[in-house]
Formats: sequence, C-alpha cells, structure tokens
Amino acid sequence: MTLTPTDRNGIRVLIAEGKIDTGLPARLRAAIEKDDRIEEIWLRSGGGDAAAGNAAGKVIRSFPGLMTRIPSGWACFSACNFVFMGGDRRVVEPGGVFMVHMFTHTNQRDVIQETIAEGTNATAGLIGEIEQSSALLASDDNDFLIRMGVSRKLLTDVMYRQQAVKSAENPSTRYCLTQDEVRRYNVMNVEGAL
Repeated sequence: MTLTPTDRNGIRVLIAEGKIDTGLPARLRAAIEKDDRIEEIWLRSGGGDAAAGNAAGKVIRSFPGLMTRIPSGWACFSACNFVFMGGDRRVVEPGGVFMVHMFTHTNQRDVIQETIAEGTNATAGLIGEIEQSSALLASDDNDFLIRMGVSRKLLTDVMYRQQAVKSAENPSTRYCLTQDEVRRYNVMNVEGAL
C-alpha cells in the first residue's frame, strides 16, 4: 500500500491506496509521526494481509482524533475494512464502497490439492490447521470490532453470512454495505462528506 500525504479541501490527508502488506503497520505509523498535520486517512484498497489490516487499524487508533474516510467513488474491501475501522471517527461518503466478505483459506487451491494427493492423514491435518487458523482470526476480528466500537453484528449478520466460495447458486462472495447499514453497525460513526 502506498501512503501519500497531501492537502485536500483545506485539510491534511494521508492517501492510502493499494494492497495491504505486512509492512503497512510500520510504514503507516512512520507516515503519521512524520506529519503531525494529518487529520484524515482516505482509503482505497482491495485488501491484502488480514493480520496487517488489523494491526494497521490499531496503529490509526493509537493517534487520537484521526478520521478515516472512504470518498465517493472509492472502495475499501477485505483487510482494508479493518484499517478503516481503526479511525476514531469514520465516514463512508455516499458513493463510497465498504465491501465485506467472509475470510477464507479456500482460495489456496494449490495447497489443498497437494495435501489431498498426500492422503487422508495429511488432509485431516490441513483441515485441522484451517479450522484453528479460522477460529483464531474470528476471535481477533471480534476483539478488534469491540475495541473500535463497531457492532459485532457486522461479523455475525453480514460478514460471516457471505459464501466462502463462488458457485452457480451464489455467484458472489462479497457484500457492499448500504449507507443505512454502515450507520446501523457503527462502521460510520460521524456524518461528513467533503
């Protein structure tokens, strides 16, 4: 993810765009510490590393008063959701997209196929690892939402209800929250389009 400080509409903004990688939390902290005029972080990302997204959200929260924003025409998906929810104050502008999905390991088809080929014991072992990893990530996500003041129902009512794998019956694994829903789940906790 690239981080670019700039001035927009009379305020100092940090533009955060691109894939979320493991180095983001450290780079984000350094960028905010380097420029104490930053008031908002604007996000546009298709996601990336889930743990780094959670950690980056915690970095943002460690700077009191920082606002996160998804401007109109921009989208924040997957791990980006957790970076966004780190904002003390959060705005999803009308036309901005806050898109969620259920986390999954099923996209690692090569690992799954290789393990199946090794036999029953290896497959059972892989399933156990996936279940444990999923349980830990779900627990981390739940803890994160509580700390950020976002309703845990976002996980249970929306994110975990999405299909993990596309099929003919379920062609999408993603869900875009409406303006009503970002308010209901406290994803957006202030009003304010620029």
